[in-house]
Amino acid sequence: MPGIDQTLPFRPVRIAILTVSDTRTIETDTSGATLVERLQGAGHKLGDRALIRDDVAKIRSVVQSWIANPDIDAVISTGGTGLTGRDVTHEALTPLFEKTIDGFSVVFHMVSYESVGLSTLQSRATAGVAAGTVIFCLPGSTGAVRDGWDKVISHQLDSRYRPCNLVELMPRLTER
Repeated sequence: MPGIDQTLPFRPVRIAILTVSDTRTIETDTSGATLVERLQGAGHKLGDRALIRDDVAKIRSVVQSWIANPDIDAVISTGGTGLTGRDVTHEALTPLFEKTIDGFSVVFHMVSYESVGLSTLQSRATAGVAAGTVIFCLPGSTGAVRDGWDKVISHQLDSRYRPCNLVELMPRLTER
């Protein structure tokens, strides 16, 4: 049965949080704050946090700096995954992926459907791997962030999750 094996040691992951928004500030960024609270509550380390306007070059630049930083294991973005003209997180980050984690989008939409029904189809939530760094792109709503973290990401970033998790793969993500 899948779940946390309490007999195994927990290995914290160093996670950077990126909020993409034209309207929020760090003070009003409830989605980013929710991610920080949850990752730290789970025992992970906040590697960095930024808030960037919906701009492909700026989003990509920040995430590329985190990918290049050996002190960052994973990146979680929130915002910019919708369908409007200003929603550009998908365009900014998917070109960086060496591999796409297709199952993340599928599972995220399954859990999101439970919360928002068919409205989940308006999200382009995605995930991938770039230079050994795992990147998750979540919608900007606090509810979507809770669903994404609580029901999907937290399990895959927990080294004790069985039958397998992304943490145990991290040392091998740059294999050739």
